[in-house]
Amino acid sequence: MTAITIAIVDDHPLFREGVSRSLSEIDDFVVVGEGASADDATTLAAYHRPDVLLLDVSVPGGGINAISEILALSPQTRVLMLTASEEVESLVAALRRRAAGYVVKGVGARELAEAIRTVVGGSWFVSPSMRAKMVEKSLFVERASLTHRELEVIELVAEGLSNKHIARHLALQEKTIKHHMTVILSKLGATNRTEAAIRWRQGT
Repeated sequence: MTAITIAIVDDHPLFREGVSRSLSEIDDFVVVGEGASADDATTLAAYHRPDVLLLDVSVPGGGINAISEILALSPQTRVLMLTASEEVESLVAALRRRAAGYVVKGVGARELAEAIRTVVGGSWFVSPSMRAKMVEKSLFVERASLTHRELEVIELVAEGLSNKHIARHLALQEKTIKHHMTVILSKLGATNRTEAAIRWRQGT
């Protein structure tokens, strides 16, 4: 069984240590590092390149602000927000920066493990309470059906990158990007990449 490597960044030591201890008790989970700030998060990403980096929104330096740099340093890392913030704006901001998921603190070890396995598998995970808020406010409802890789592609499309440049950025074949785009257009109900990017940015 291949181990899943995890880094934890939270500025509350007791909480961080509790999460680390709980996850370390799971056979295929290995906690490779801990930190308390956005700078720590980027350092951990660069040094350990963990499969998953658990990150609080409110760490010094800003958790959400650190996501892009984390992914630039370690593209394969899945950033999973683990936070007390239940603000939809924080959720949307994190997902826009290509976080793989958003978990509200208070979940048990089993639920957190499920979220970790989900994002490692390439899917998107958001706590049920936050999903309900997204639907309630009609914000980015379409995102629920997109995989993490599809979210990465549409984000880069929205930044104006061509399929060729997206393929180079994600270390994939151009034909793979074309396939992802076909699926994305279908899921978003868009007729072209420009419309898909607009729908992704604005929601419905």
